[in-house]
Amino acid sequence: MPPETQKLSQTQTQTQTQASDHPMKRFDITADEIDRIVQLFYMRIRAHAELGPVFALYVPDGDWPAHEAKIARFWRNAILREKCYNGNPMRVHVSRPEIQAHHFAQWLSLFHEVLRAELPEAIALQWGTLADRIGEGFRTGIVAMRQPRDAPPRLF
Repeated sequence: MPPETQKLSQTQTQTQTQASDHPMKRFDITADEIDRIVQLFYMRIRAHAELGPVFALYVPDGDWPAHEAKIARFWRNAILREKCYNGNPMRVHVSRPEIQAHHFAQWLSLFHEVLRAELPEAIALQWGTLADRIGEGFRTGIVAMRQPRDAPPRLF
């Protein structure tokens, strides 16, 4: 392994170890487990009759590894406090008109299936609860931000 690659690998390992031991982490899971869950989840997304085509519009076949890595960083940031994600997921979701509010229930259902199948019950429940809060925030944001300015507010 070239020295610069070895150094990068050591730095990533140190960062993951530090994050896994972060006193403010939400629950006991490793970065590798997060990566695995994200990969398995997106395998199901690609096969889903309604969500698969929506994702395919924005994530070409060859770009899935990069997308999965980005989303895994999002979750490692949210769960392990790694500070490795830099993005604005609300803006991304709102700016894609094909993503509709009703998609989040389907997305969450698939996500919960993967969590329950792959993780101990307590960790699946904790991560699922966090995903529900984030998903509801996205759904609510999409509804609110796409509402006409002069229309009466929509009740959720």
